[in-house]
Amino acid sequence: MEGDHVWLRVSPMKGVMRFGKKGKLSPRFIGPFEILSRVGEVAYKLALPPSLSVVHPVFHVSMLQKYIPDESHVISLDSVELGADLTYEEEPISILDRQIRKLRTTELVSVKVQWKHRSVREATSETESDMRARYPQLFEASGNYLLYVRGRT
Repeated sequence: MEGDHVWLRVSPMKGVMRFGKKGKLSPRFIGPFEILSRVGEVAYKLALPPSLSVVHPVFHVSMLQKYIPDESHVISLDSVELGADLTYEEEPISILDRQIRKLRTTELVSVKVQWKHRSVREATSETESDMRARYPQLFEASGNYLLYVRGRT
């Protein structure tokens, strides 16, 4: 397997909520990285770039996934700021849409959120109250959106 390429698993920081559940979009992978050598029965040493020099280059097979060549899958390391423990935090960029779902006695207000380093296609639906509590700057930045929310279109 030396010379082959693999994806390396990274995961969002604890406490980051997506779809109302922690870790919902895990696992995520970066790479691909070349395998330099096998270390023991279940670990491999990878050729990591200088930007990941703080990370030990030997990983258990559970942290790796075989790479099947396809240029559309490559995620640039510059686009994701990884910590020493291979975690990162997702940040919202903007609110794309607002939707009110009426139940029998309540109304659920959700917003469609575009996340940093993600395309519009990958926007997620989050509850408005949670987003207002965690990221109030998103609602202050968009004046037209606030008028729409308050019903003064």
